[in-house]
Amino acid sequence: MNSRANQLKAFDRLLTIMDELRAQCPWDKKQTMETLRHLTIEETYELGDAILDNDLEEVKKELGDVLLHIIFYAKIGSETNDFDIADVCNSICEKLISRHPHIYGDVKVENEEDVKRNWENLKLKEGKKSVLEGVPKSLPALVKANRIQEKVAGVGFDWEAPNQVWEKVEEELAEFKTEVQSGNQDAMESEFGDVMFSMVNYARFLNINPENALERTNKKFSKRFQYLEEKAKAINKPLKDMSLAEMDVFWEEAKSL
Repeated sequence: MNSRANQLKAFDRLLTIMDELRAQCPWDKKQTMETLRHLTIEETYELGDAILDNDLEEVKKELGDVLLHIIFYAKIGSETNDFDIADVCNSICEKLISRHPHIYGDVKVENEEDVKRNWENLKLKEGKKSVLEGVPKSLPALVKANRIQEKVAGVGFDWEAPNQVWEKVEEELAEFKTEVQSGNQDAMESEFGDVMFSMVNYARFLNINPENALERTNKKFSKRFQYLEEKAKAINKPLKDMSLAEMDVFWEEAKSL
């Protein structure tokens, strides 16, 4: 691996290239934080895909893309004298030091859960009015549910055992079933949301990341369906002309691959 000197040299090289692009490239000149925002979100999702695929070469490339965006935002911030990359680095350094008193202070912790509780309590002492302030409003709902539950658990608002959470799942499923039978669309949607929220909570107790779990299933389903499409094409029969029984033969084949 590279030495610290080489790592800093590479970082300095990226900063220099960013300066040159911002000064000379017509596209880079035009960008603002607002125009970069959706691209940053896209790059983050691409990094997430690479991580789920365990493609470390792709992870390296996508980390570079995300890092470029961080450098880009800092460059724009420096142009208005609001902040630069040094301010960004120093800000996170100071936060990490203040949030880890068990490393940089005299606080004692026994385990990871103690660290999480300290983290949330420290944020409240820093002036945050709610532990939920740190959950971005624009997060996808499934990810947001998981983060909300992690946040409140960090200050002790949590179930004591997994079986209690599963009982809540069963309770929410029964309520959802009742509303399905009633035919009230709004009530069905509300109860379905409760079912999903409770399932996310149960997943957390089992140390399962619900977003990762669902994405694995998405990928598995897509792979099997694409196999089905390939087989249908091979026999020159459109899927719309195949019976479910015919499609199921290829689907079972795909499951065994």
